[in-house]
Amino acid sequence: MRRGRWDIRWVGVMLLGAWLTGCATTSPSIPRELVYPASVDTTFRSAVELMMKQGYVVRHADLTLGRAEASLARWPEYRLQLQVSEAGSGSQVSVMAWRGNQPLAPYLLDPWLVDLQATLGLAP
Repeated sequence: MRRGRWDIRWVGVMLLGAWLTGCATTSPSIPRELVYPASVDTTFRSAVELMMKQGYVVRHADLTLGRAEASLARWPEYRLQLQVSEAGSGSQVSVMAWRGNQPLAPYLLDPWLVDLQATLGLAP
């Protein structure tokens, strides 16, 4: 009887630990995407330049992969993740953002995408 009681407590501790671990993970973010009539190279370089101009510290940038990650060095930390890929004769930009560990709503990235459009010289 004593052994069965220990097994139940052990299972309870393991379940509590698993539940608390689940609380500490970040929620998945939904990307905001837009296609620009510019080359992948030009779009990627302009996007990274825009991040730096806005005060982001670019932690990783790989033109070959078309991927960059940057963070704003102030509290709460804002992070951007950028993916640029080929889309027909243009480029598709996919961007996600987090404030701390919480993902930002995709529509909040629209002004950033418009700024990128202006940086590329494609604004109306």
